[in-house]
Amino acid sequence: MVEEKNLTLEEQDRIRRMKWWHEARFGMFIHWGLYSVIGRHEWAMEMEAIPVARYEQLTKQFNPKPFPAREWAKLAKRAGMKYMVMTTKHHEGFCLFDTHYTDYCAPKTCGRDLVAEYVKAARSEGLRVGFYYSLMDWHHPDGARCAEDEAARKRFVNYIHGQVRELCTNYGKLDILWYDVNWPLSAEGWESAKMNRMVRELQPDIIINNRSGVPEDFSTPEQHITAESAGRAWEACMTMNESWGYHQADDAWKTPKQIIRNLITCARDGGNYLLNIGPKADGSVPEESVRILNTVGKWMDKYGETIYAAEPCDVKRSVFANFTRKGTTLYVHVHFWPGEEWAIGGLRTGVKSVRLLPRGEPVEFEQNEFRVRFKGLPAEAPDEPVSVLALECESVPTQDMMFVRKNMPRNSQLR
Repeated sequence: MVEEKNLTLEEQDRIRRMKWWHEARFGMFIHWGLYSVIGRHEWAMEMEAIPVARYEQLTKQFNPKPFPAREWAKLAKRAGMKYMVMTTKHHEGFCLFDTHYTDYCAPKTCGRDLVAEYVKAARSEGLRVGFYYSLMDWHHPDGARCAEDEAARKRFVNYIHGQVRELCTNYGKLDILWYDVNWPLSAEGWESAKMNRMVRELQPDIIINNRSGVPEDFSTPEQHITAESAGRAWEACMTMNESWGYHQADDAWKTPKQIIRNLITCARDGGNYLLNIGPKADGSVPEESVRILNTVGKWMDKYGETIYAAEPCDVKRSVFANFTRKGTTLYVHVHFWPGEEWAIGGLRTGVKSVRLLPRGEPVEFEQNEFRVRFKGLPAEAPDEPVSVLALECESVPTQDMMFVRKNMPRNSQLR
């Protein structure tokens, strides 16, 4: 680790701002808008080439039940999530917040500032607050022609910067600004550096993602888990089925086990996991999403200590388990339970003790230069969807499977 005294002031400030975020590891994404009325994916307007005038009529049907964000925040907390990020404006251009730049917004169509309701709900549950904001806009007259017409670009950039200013001014302290889709302009065209300087002046502690065309604080792999290099912060954003917005017919749900395995992989590699819900038009969360997150939450109640504040882990190789690390403690997350006796190969660090979580019962083990072997374990998985062992090691655990391949004796001697 680079000593703080060798870091620039900007780097030191980023460490300060992002400390809570690195410890959190798990957040909730919320995609909600007029597309929830259609119930056929958040890209329905473009994918079905729905005319703007016809799409605008959806505002007459978008009248959510009272304060649905309270349900989202309670669900996020039950699931073990530590922060939330909600769409304030998606590509469709409809704003869920109060803005004087357009009448195409919830306060002027249904009489409610839905972003204000969300902020209040998140804070009431002790969760950090993030705003998603799409730069691309299918509704604004300058949303496409700004790429070819300088006057249109100036108007549109003024519109975008103005709305970002409103979001950073009217809702108290914000923790995350999550831009999306910077089509059709470059970072220079959006004047992104100027915009983000404004954001930081208004919100000194905020964390900003990389989708305004400049790197800022963290990267955002979408629908896949890919760690950044050189220690750069990253967050994998993923859906529970195949849609971000509510899609009535999308039944391709991930299992709670897959969700937990994804979370473990993100924590293992030093990243965060931003998992999405797509509420219905009335604001209610699809039943399958609730079921999945409740199951994840029950697991997190017992094993959250293995995820929160987890540090990058060098141990990665197994056909039935994954790993996280905090200090010199290695957590073995077993998703396919092998039975009473099994081993982890290539562990090059001495193991002092092994416990079966969550109760901490001691586990018998033996170790040589090639593996650590566990004995006397239950024949069936002691927990579902993933069981966990905690290994207290003599130093930060490392794994070297090539050492095993090259040096394992090529004879019949039992080891």
